[in-house]
Amino acid sequence: MGFITSIILGLLVGALAKWIMPGKDPGGLFVTMVLGIAGAMIGGFIGTQLGVGGVTGFNFISIGLATFGAIILLVIFRLLTR
Repeated sequence: MGFITSIILGLLVGALAKWIMPGKDPGGLFVTMVLGIAGAMIGGFIGTQLGVGGVTGFNFISIGLATFGAIILLVIFRLLTR
């Protein structure tokens, strides 16, 4: 997956994670993008370990795994910034 694709997927996944878990979070677009990109990495790692596959682009499994990873990071982020 290329750099631009990672940024676009990060924005999408970060927005999905914040939509699933609404609330006041410090940060803005940049934090959302970082959470999304890092969530894609974590979700891809978890998916690979479970045998589901990794984050390979714009498909349902990749977006689901990346969103799952971003939600995990969002929960950790909220606990640390509380």
